[in-house]
Amino acid sequence: MARIKRRQPYDPNVHDRRTTDLLRNAKVSPIEVDDPMELGGKLIVMRSTRDDPLADLHARRMIDEAQYRGGRAFQEDFETAERGPRAIDPSKEAVDGGMALEPITEAQRKAARQLAVVYRALGQDGSALTHDVLVHMKTRKQVAASRGLVGERWEKYYGLRFQECLDCLALVYGFAMKKS
Repeated sequence: MARIKRRQPYDPNVHDRRTTDLLRNAKVSPIEVDDPMELGGKLIVMRSTRDDPLADLHARRMIDEAQYRGGRAFQEDFETAERGPRAIDPSKEAVDGGMALEPITEAQRKAARQLAVVYRALGQDGSALTHDVLVHMKTRKQVAASRGLVGERWEKYYGLRFQECLDCLALVYGFAMKKS
């Protein structure tokens, strides 16, 4: 005979904020954050790492905090310096003809100068690998396959090589110090 599970009575002082539904292809990891409902309290939440290889490596403790912050600083500089298509601004007056080019901002100049320093420190191969992972969001397996190399050995090689690149980024951005 099947056993009937009794429900707990409703308690208004307890907030159960856990999710019960995840997508079939979800890739999540638990992280601890500040509780907005309770001063000084902590919550464990699930963070999606499916489309973010850097966060996935950090969540699985394969890279340290300095490497993670160096990677995020690189991504921020790249996004600032990149000049891609812009959305139409409805607050500007509509005119006939082509759009005038927007001038390069000082933040873009600063980010581009910083990227030049980073690319010089990483070298050609390191820059390409860093770009593949941090900009194009490729995994180790995808990086190896894009270079025509398959197998677990190549995946491990590119994983270790990317960690070296993250060490370099942490040094350049000032999140780590050079070993004596």
